[in-house]
Amino acid sequence: MKLNWFVRKGIFYWPVSIVGWLILIAGLAYAVYTFVDIDSRSHSASDTLINFGFNLLILGLIYTVIAYFTERKPKAVSN
Repeated sequence: MKLNWFVRKGIFYWPVSIVGWLILIAGLAYAVYTFVDIDSRSHSASDTLINFGFNLLILGLIYTVIAYFTERKPKAVSN
């Protein structure tokens, strides 16, 4: 089964299907939720940013792995 949810542009993966867009929107919504949750429990701005940075790194890694395995590969040019 060929999944074409993302396409690679430089170092970024852009969604090209509905499923890809849903994954991107869900990831952004989760990032906002975790930021608000961490901010409500932290005591300073640096505490918030340090804890959120780690969560954002993990979220970006998960997004990249999903996009890598479901990307649309460019067609090979044959002579």
